[in-house]
Amino acid sequence: MSTFEQFNLPKSLQKAIDELGLTTPTPIQEKSFSIIMSGRDVMGIAQTGTGKTYAYLLPILKQWKFIATDTPRVLILVPTRELVVQVAAEVEKLTQYMSVRTLGVYGGVNINTQKKAVYQGVDVLVGTPGRIMDLALDNVIRFDSMQKLIIDEFDEMLNLGFRYQVTSILTMLKNKKQSILFSATMTDQVDEMLDEYFEFPEEVSLAPSGTPLEKIEQFYYKVPNFLTKINLILELLKDESLERVLLFVNNKKTADLLAEKVEEIYPEQFGVIHSNKSQNYRLQTMAQFQEGSIRGIVTTDVMARGLDISDISHVINIEFTDIPEKYIHRIGRTGRADKSGIAISLIAPVEEEIMIEAEVLMEKEITFLPFPEGVEVAERLLEFEKDKKQMKFLLKKPKLEGGASFHEKKDKNKKVNLGGPSKTKKKTGTSVNRNITKTRAAKRKNKK
Repeated sequence: MSTFEQFNLPKSLQKAIDELGLTTPTPIQEKSFSIIMSGRDVMGIAQTGTGKTYAYLLPILKQWKFIATDTPRVLILVPTRELVVQVAAEVEKLTQYMSVRTLGVYGGVNINTQKKAVYQGVDVLVGTPGRIMDLALDNVIRFDSMQKLIIDEFDEMLNLGFRYQVTSILTMLKNKKQSILFSATMTDQVDEMLDEYFEFPEEVSLAPSGTPLEKIEQFYYKVPNFLTKINLILELLKDESLERVLLFVNNKKTADLLAEKVEEIYPEQFGVIHSNKSQNYRLQTMAQFQEGSIRGIVTTDVMARGLDISDISHVINIEFTDIPEKYIHRIGRTGRADKSGIAISLIAPVEEEIMIEAEVLMEKEITFLPFPEGVEVAERLLEFEKDKKQMKFLLKKPKLEGGASFHEKKDKNKKVNLGGPSKTKKKTGTSVNRNITKTRAAKRKNKK
């Protein structure tokens, strides 16, 4: 069995790892160690929860030598404030017996406080692209001694609109440095960035882009609207096996609405995190969840990536994501570190198509569950649901021919299927795209 001792780490670093109780490196840590040690540029593709942070930190810290400078030697860019705090904490854990000064910087707090901290001297700087760029433009951060650049969760940075800031930072850096980029998915934009700013990067791939962790069981219910989704989740939460739960929605408004309803039935058991919450509140809520003083968190995709919260038993998508890859990132919060997990999605009619796209991406079907008896089905649609329904109608391509079949389908689509007897799905393991599409199409026909 592999151990960290095979890396021949310095005693100070090995001691820190031993005290953290770590014995066996993860596959991405094993595969990337020698490549990063070689000094070449690296492009890493790995799922969330696979140990990427230590995959780049261990080889960098193994090569650490004292240099008399106060400017950063390692710059780590991450997409969110929570990740800055988390990664900086991991660096500090690993370097507790080394002479390494670590600082995390991010927006939403007083920049002058961070400027003072930079002036005091820093070796490893962790930050969000926006705040790093602000400090660099103010001449607070200099890159004279920069040896390593790490861009972590790069695809999420692009999703959050940080492309300009990242490219601006890259143009400020000297050419003679090692660049390491990690991403959960490989997209055209990632490719473009590699071509322009990286020098013949070596690729380290742990799994095909978009592949979910196999230890996650995936289920879905068909639910007609958001108010019925609230009724269903309140019923599901009666099950005490849902002990460490993330409840995902798509925006701040629905997060607050859901959190309010959950609080009425399960007081002081759930927190809520989204971008309108203050940094201190978000960190405090995450700490409460980690230590087990609350049962779960209602959140948006701000918590779908990178954050290391252990032993999440269930991920529940109250609203399905708008992008298939995001679904994979969400469910990747559970089933981590060789543990199993459960993902449940509540699917409204307008969300069925994007769910099928996620199935095609994963090459795996999500298991259907019949709607539970006794859960009240609401008739009323909320305003955002009316907008979605209208938008879907406007975007629908008109058929060239009408006739009975057209009207039949139209009538059929007005019906709401709330379950009934469960139909057994054929377990195909890794069914190809066309099989999933055909299966779905056949099911729709049979319902006529």
